[in-house]
Amino acid sequence: MAVVVSLINMKGGVGKTTIAAQLAHSAQMDKYRVLAIDLDPQSNLSHALMGAREYVSHLQHDKPTVAQVLDNYIPTSPFSGSPRPLDVNEVIVSLRTHQSVYPLNLIPSRLELSRTLKNPMGKERRLAKCLAKVSDQYDLILIDCAPTESVLTQATYFASRYVIVPIKPEFMATIGLPLLVRSIEEFRLENDDHQIDIAGLCFVESSYYNDGPEAQASKNEVKKQALQHDWYVFDSEIRHSASYPRASREALPIAATPYCQFQVSEEFNEFKDEVFKIIGLI
Repeated sequence: MAVVVSLINMKGGVGKTTIAAQLAHSAQMDKYRVLAIDLDPQSNLSHALMGAREYVSHLQHDKPTVAQVLDNYIPTSPFSGSPRPLDVNEVIVSLRTHQSVYPLNLIPSRLELSRTLKNPMGKERRLAKCLAKVSDQYDLILIDCAPTESVLTQATYFASRYVIVPIKPEFMATIGLPLLVRSIEEFRLENDDHQIDIAGLCFVESSYYNDGPEAQASKNEVKKQALQHDWYVFDSEIRHSASYPRASREALPIAATPYCQFQVSEEFNEFKDEVFKIIGLI
């Protein structure tokens, strides 16, 4: 059965999508079967893994997305004459592989997912129920969650075993942590039969050149809160590199991205190994 790991922070712009995409690529190259899920209406993970052209084509052909998973049916469209029951396998996109025969699949998102926020009643468990039907086909399932407290967060919790919290070391870096703590604690109280743990906090977009007093103060504050809550802080950091946005734009693993420095890909490999060890994948 797959291990389900979600990337969550109640503060946006902290690198959730970058980590999700590169962990997905790295796991596939390490010979794991991978399913990535884009649970953000902005659909950044869908772009990062499919590529802009393929993603636009997917939408133009009105193919189903994670929005239909939460709605639990496929609506009428120019290509179908009536609504029909959802088959989760229809929503899963098989991505082009990079030097690996192991699958890297995606459940993409689209802007219409935001409608779910207007009518969330009864949708919290639908993602988990769909994943239960296919989890034996994968070793790792990664969920990129929107940075809001909503039904999307609840759906992520019900589907996940572990949470990874990316943090950008800057002013107000810890602003989302109290919200996340309260959110997870409330979920545990209301669903004591569901085991979900924070696998760790990771620093993203740090820099050898810009880690001045402000960044260091932010890291110290994060580590202080982590100590109070007994959270693990990853030893490996994902430092700033122009190769990451380039990798997302070209839908490539960081190691295969043109002009990527060897040190950048090696640092991500160290982070990946640390993550996989903590979640029991290796």
